[in-house]
Amino acid sequence: MTARFLGSRELTADVRHFSFEVPEVDRFPFTPGQWVSLCREINGKKITRAYSIASTPTGNQFDLCLNKVQDGLFSPFLFDLGEGIAVDLKGPYGTFVIRNPGRDMVMVATGTGIAPFRSMVAHHLASGGTSKVTLLFGVRYPESILYREDFEGWQQQHANFTFLPTLSRGPESWTGRRGHVQQHLEEALAGRTDVDVYICGLKAMVDDVRERLKAKGFDRKQIIYEKYD
Repeated sequence: MTARFLGSRELTADVRHFSFEVPEVDRFPFTPGQWVSLCREINGKKITRAYSIASTPTGNQFDLCLNKVQDGLFSPFLFDLGEGIAVDLKGPYGTFVIRNPGRDMVMVATGTGIAPFRSMVAHHLASGGTSKVTLLFGVRYPESILYREDFEGWQQQHANFTFLPTLSRGPESWTGRRGHVQQHLEEALAGRTDVDVYICGLKAMVDDVRERLKAKGFDRKQIIYEKYD
């Protein structure tokens, strides 16, 4: 199949939200949390990159959230993509999805690792899910809190959703949490070990959180993760 570019909007200086449609089908079904592969021949080489879907299933469309890698091959190409241009599409793939919708969840993300969680949280709340979801999200600066309005809005609208952003390089004016997500894991867990924990981000963070959870007695089946490097 192909993914036809519909447009994008800037989230930060180097991160954008991209919208695509799949013209060959009326519906492009996927499970929130899954990813797709985009392929394109660039400078004579076929390049393939995997990106988590940042939206809920809606007709034949899907959205992505990705940062521009300055020395990369594919992301600069996507950032310069013209409306209506198509790229090869494969997928959806992946098992990083909500395993037990009726079980309370803690989600831990950094950077663009927030993408699958935007899809998961939106779908869980919109479908009437009643289990509690706590999202712990770590970035450097306030302006890097991707989809902040979405998450804060859902927190106001749904008593079973809690959003916990933390900044590693927050300015003096920032009155919220500071430091990396690992420092606030205890708050997100609220002393519980009977929740499922979903983790997405760079390898070092994911591995650290996994080890902390294992030390607390979490079973491996309660720890679901995806690494972005």
